[in-house]
Amino acid sequence: MEFETFEPVYEAILAEFGFDRAGDERARDVLAELTTPFDESRLSVLDGAHVAVCGAGPTLETDLGSVDADRVVAASSAAAVCRERGVPVDVYVTDLDGEPELVGELAADGTPVAVHAHGDNVERVRSMVPDLPDEPVLPTTQAAPVGHVRNFGGFTDGDRAAFLADHAGAARLSFPGWTFDDPDVGPMKRRKLHWAARLLAWLERRRDERFAVLDDLRDGLEPVG
Repeated sequence: MEFETFEPVYEAILAEFGFDRAGDERARDVLAELTTPFDESRLSVLDGAHVAVCGAGPTLETDLGSVDADRVVAASSAAAVCRERGVPVDVYVTDLDGEPELVGELAADGTPVAVHAHGDNVERVRSMVPDLPDEPVLPTTQAAPVGHVRNFGGFTDGDRAAFLADHAGAARLSFPGWTFDDPDVGPMKRRKLHWAARLLAWLERRRDERFAVLDDLRDGLEPVG
């Protein structure tokens, strides 16, 4: 997805949550200074594949028992559950919030790690990214891409993982571990999950695909894009 297509949606997200675009841009620039260009041919493992985009919801451990995907893109702490269950993670997507040792372990193993910078995590970017090996780190932003920092679309770790898989040419997407009605999350997280659902609905329309994870939600989602 080109940023020009995503930008109006990004602006709507900024307006709803009161986020600061300048803060996102500063975080992006810090990430750019701390990283080197990522070889995107490493994402070709997703091209033409059935990709499971694993979310960190409470159903993930159970859902993994029936996953028949070719490849796995794990968002946030979903990667830890995948590893515990012996499910290889092909790409990891994180804004460095939680389980800080996980990103280091995966990067050290050579797993592509899409590290995301936004206005609220710049200190984590400063403290954690310099300790990562350069080659596996794919730097991403939700602001305008600059230099080697990319923006494939999306907002939360989970839906950004889906947009990354789409960019890489995934033939089919499925969504183990996705829970949009988790009663244990707070109001802010609930709003973010609602946006994640809206963005997935946008992505499925763009792909001419129907994501089963949206079957009970689709008709009530406000369209974006």
